[in-house]
Amino acid sequence: MLHEIILSLSGQISPLFSSQGKDTLTQDDFTLLSPPEKALLGSVAHLSQLHAQLRAHTSQISSSHSSVICRSVSTAIVTTHLGRFQKKILEVEKAILAKDNLYVGGYGIVPLSTIVGEFSPWTRRLEWLWDVAKYIQPEINDPGRPGGCSGANLINYLRVELQTGYTDIKEIATQLVATAETAWMKQLSMWLLYGNLPMYGKCDFFVQEDLESEDDDTQFGMRMDLLPKFVSAHTAGSILFIGKSLNHIRAKRKISKGISTAPVTLYKEHIEQLAGLKSPMSSSRLTTAVDWIRLSLSQSTLSKLLPLPKILEMLTLLHDFLLLGRGEFAVALVLHADACIEESRQRMQGSRNRVSGGLDGILIKEGDVNASLSHAWTELVSLQKEEDPADEEMELARELLRLSISDTKLARAATPFGGRSGLPEISTVSFEDLLFPTPTCLTAQVRAPLDLFLSSSDLKTYSKIHSYLLGVRRAQMRLGDLWKRTSLRRNHPTPWGPPRSNSQFGQNRLRATRERDNARVKQMRPIWATGSACLFVLSQIGGFFQGEVVNESWQHLREWIQGSPEPTASVSSSRPGTASSLKPQNNSQDYLDHESSQPLSQAGPSTMGRHDPEALTVAHQRHLSTLVHSLFLTDVPFTSALRALLTSVDSFVALAIRLEAIQRNMDLETDEGVVDALVDYAQEELAVWQELRAIRDDVQMGIKDLVASLRDIDDHRGLGLTAHSNQMWTGARPYAGTGSESGFRHYVPRQTAGVDRLLMKLDFGSLRN
Repeated sequence: MLHEIILSLSGQISPLFSSQGKDTLTQDDFTLLSPPEKALLGSVAHLSQLHAQLRAHTSQISSSHSSVICRSVSTAIVTTHLGRFQKKILEVEKAILAKDNLYVGGYGIVPLSTIVGEFSPWTRRLEWLWDVAKYIQPEINDPGRPGGCSGANLINYLRVELQTGYTDIKEIATQLVATAETAWMKQLSMWLLYGNLPMYGKCDFFVQEDLESEDDDTQFGMRMDLLPKFVSAHTAGSILFIGKSLNHIRAKRKISKGISTAPVTLYKEHIEQLAGLKSPMSSSRLTTAVDWIRLSLSQSTLSKLLPLPKILEMLTLLHDFLLLGRGEFAVALVLHADACIEESRQRMQGSRNRVSGGLDGILIKEGDVNASLSHAWTELVSLQKEEDPADEEMELARELLRLSISDTKLARAATPFGGRSGLPEISTVSFEDLLFPTPTCLTAQVRAPLDLFLSSSDLKTYSKIHSYLLGVRRAQMRLGDLWKRTSLRRNHPTPWGPPRSNSQFGQNRLRATRERDNARVKQMRPIWATGSACLFVLSQIGGFFQGEVVNESWQHLREWIQGSPEPTASVSSSRPGTASSLKPQNNSQDYLDHESSQPLSQAGPSTMGRHDPEALTVAHQRHLSTLVHSLFLTDVPFTSALRALLTSVDSFVALAIRLEAIQRNMDLETDEGVVDALVDYAQEELAVWQELRAIRDDVQMGIKDLVASLRDIDDHRGLGLTAHSNQMWTGARPYAGTGSESGFRHYVPRQTAGVDRLLMKLDFGSLRN
């Protein structure tokens, strides 16, 4: 029976034990075995069954599991720990055959208790290993984990298991943690050193290809559920940036031979940094190594590909043109877009539209959109004087900016900030069809290598913000233009002059004309009051957006990038800027050019940190996220109310202009006898007045809804307008470098003023019914 026990412990099937039950014997009627001996054999049967189950289960894991980390741990269980158990069995068998007195007693008797006692510590070990194997791949399929656990979950599980009171279990767990982290480090090394996803087990790595991206270039993103807990969010972002940069450089090098790559000798230093990490992995040491590699890559390669002046030049362009920093561009674009719509309406005058002058049936083509942008550029160029220096920024904008018709399905469904990044999602309310009846978007073409800094989602966000701000600015312009229509606002008829003015007919005609105009003025007073109130509300909201949010946030970011605040940075304006007002800001370009011309070894500690492209990328993403939140683009009720108000303003202005044309024609019929037999202007005037009063009520209701949504935002957001988003940045850790770089801190976005200040201004000038 002794040899059957040894064979069963080795994992072989033995007729001595039942393969169906646990801790049972095949023959319970052994008369030679006492109950204590049967109990001892039950523990041997349990150990034998654990050994067999572990070998079968780990063999299945090692051959079929999708995670390389899980397969590595499974293989380590078999080769290392089950191998030690098998070696222990052979040592005991060899000692018995050699008649070692530790096992063999008098008359060649081998006590069963001695053998069971020799293997009793392995029961706890194999039970723990069996729990690990079942955690990797449960015996019964778990609906929550259809493919078993991931490598990150296994690492987290094993690191928790290190906190145990058993020394042997802690030793085994430490070895398995080392195996799992070594396999993970191999995946990480492929990404950090070469920018390649791991060849095997890429579905288990936390960096994944973005298959939903519409760009031709490969885009990468992070899956936080595949990230081990000892890797911080900041370190994961740095890892993603390093790999994306290397992958981008290698991809662009195949297309263009002009992009240089880092020298091969630099990889040796990176390997040394990764090789210095010991298991169990320390979060601080991993962060230090990743930051060192990031800085090394930035100073050697990315500093040439992404110089700071180029980055600041691109950010300035996006602020001036997409965020309406240069007000004359927005004005020119709106004017030429309205002119294009008017031309299209005149071309379709074959069949008269409704009296409201709606835009139904007007077809806008891609050529019309491009022509409007081209005419806007021509107008901006004509505003420059001959003695003024060449506006290089505008020339660059003419090359990069494109106004095109957007795909409605993609525009409505796309959200640049998704759940992966944890950033706020933009409201689905679209403002892209305010400039033209057809949805259009103004976007920038980012050339290599600036696409390392600006992603496609960033540009989509800029386009949405541009449509949003331009819609408010356009409504202000259209309402303001109503006051330029003198005949609609005020008209006091003068006498004909002698001798007709001295006659009774002339005096009666003058009296009737003045009474008619006075009646029209009285009718228009509620219209002008509503238009004035709406213009005030939109002006205050637009001024808050442009001055307090966009311009102040940009000044704050620009000062952080440059490292030294400018004297004019504290002066804010609620109005969009112009080319002349931006000249003091552009003077900082000389400072940047001078700074970038210095060697990196001579740059100060703060300058070196701010030259890091990864830090600049993170700062820009935080700046953009704060803009989205501060402009209320994440608030669906506010964007819905604003969109409804802007739509009502368009109808309100169109009806007022239509009413002016009808009254002019009626005056020609009455005063001059110019009659159009095909049109009944009196009936049209009544219809327009009816629609105008209805749309006036809609505008007033839209103003109330807009103010109510602002109050709701103020109640929910508390003291700070961006308190929710800024909580994400308050814990920004210091730079994890050594020496002089340790004083660097990541960019913390500026907190804009609360909504209460805007509400105070609106309450002061709001309508009181």
